[in-house]
Amino acid sequence: MFVVDTNVLVYAANSAAPGHVRCRELLLSWRRDSLPWHVTWGIIYEFLRIATHPRVFERPWAMDQAWKFVDGIIRSPGLSVLQETERHGEIAREVLGRSPPVSGNLVFDAHTAILMREHGITRIFTRDTAFHVFPFLAIIDPLA
Repeated sequence: MFVVDTNVLVYAANSAAPGHVRCRELLLSWRRDSLPWHVTWGIIYEFLRIATHPRVFERPWAMDQAWKFVDGIIRSPGLSVLQETERHGEIAREVLGRSPPVSGNLVFDAHTAILMREHGITRIFTRDTAFHVFPFLAIIDPLA
């Protein structure tokens, strides 16, 4: 079980991105497999924000094109979209209390890390080094 972060999805979708081929291959293999893998709704919405943003994508996608990509991911047999449970507040308090100070842009990553902790998932495929502040996570850089 693992989580796939936004940047991996962006690299897989954007043929001009560094690491596109590797991230696309990984995503296609995960989509074909029935083994469990995960994203969050935050990751999905962040992907939509980036894929349709003219300052990020040289040729930004229309929302229907970006959603079609997301829809293909959501329909993957092994994929689950992580959601908060009734324990979310308790887990958030624990993670935020034991981590280095969390503020600014790290709050979004903290939400992903908290959801992972809540669901007992420790591995995340990401290029985002900010996740290293959460000692219970194993960060897998797909391009390393």
